[in-house]
Amino acid sequence: METFLEYKFLIGAAVLAALLVAERLRPVAPRPPGAGRLVSNVSLAGLNGMMSPVFTVPVTVFAATQAPDWRPDMLHGALGLAIDLLLLDLWIYWWHRLNHRVGFLWRFHEVHHLDEFLDVTTSLRFHFGEVILSTLVRASFIFVLDIGWTSVLVFELLVQLTSGFHHSNVALPPRLEAALRQVIVTPSHHWVHHHNIRQDTDSNYATILTVWDRIFRSWSPTRRWPDMPIGTEGRAEKPLPGLLARPLQLP
Repeated sequence: METFLEYKFLIGAAVLAALLVAERLRPVAPRPPGAGRLVSNVSLAGLNGMMSPVFTVPVTVFAATQAPDWRPDMLHGALGLAIDLLLLDLWIYWWHRLNHRVGFLWRFHEVHHLDEFLDVTTSLRFHFGEVILSTLVRASFIFVLDIGWTSVLVFELLVQLTSGFHHSNVALPPRLEAALRQVIVTPSHHWVHHHNIRQDTDSNYATILTVWDRIFRSWSPTRRWPDMPIGTEGRAEKPLPGLLARPLQLP
């Protein structure tokens, strides 16, 4: 398991580094001046990274290894992995949607949306409170459905890679992006979700497969443009202390 975790970290870091380079070589939108948002994004990512070995991983491992073993043999192996990945992707779709609909959860999740520019670092920018809540809810889902630890690790890696990709400022050939968007979430699909018009913010919730946005009618008809305004409608970006305190503020 430790070797798997090491490979997961190395693969994720390598792909994110490649995306960082790619979005500077072929950007969609010009990068804003200043380093304030990068400091906030990296700081939040570092805080969550420190939480991972002491909270996120132990809670998830417990849920995956102590779950009641109710699955028949046919739901193990490759078929079981495929089903698990679909279930987890469906779970994260609805969890994401719930974060937009429930005021208490939104105050945590809004920290991610307050970023007024999108790049790979935005995919790492989450309030530690959201990470705690997400870990606990996901652990319950894993426990009840008897989802194995290997499936969870594969899913986490896929989420890391796809999230880095669809938050990135990489300009893809239009035909390629249109084709990919039929299956997976692309930058043009997810950027609309970060549009600072609330109607668009409350759409395009998918993380890996775009099919969920089609099935549950959350696919926005808005098309991305290079200088699309990013952020939260009616609110401005905050410095790091303000981001950490956001869940304590009403509404």
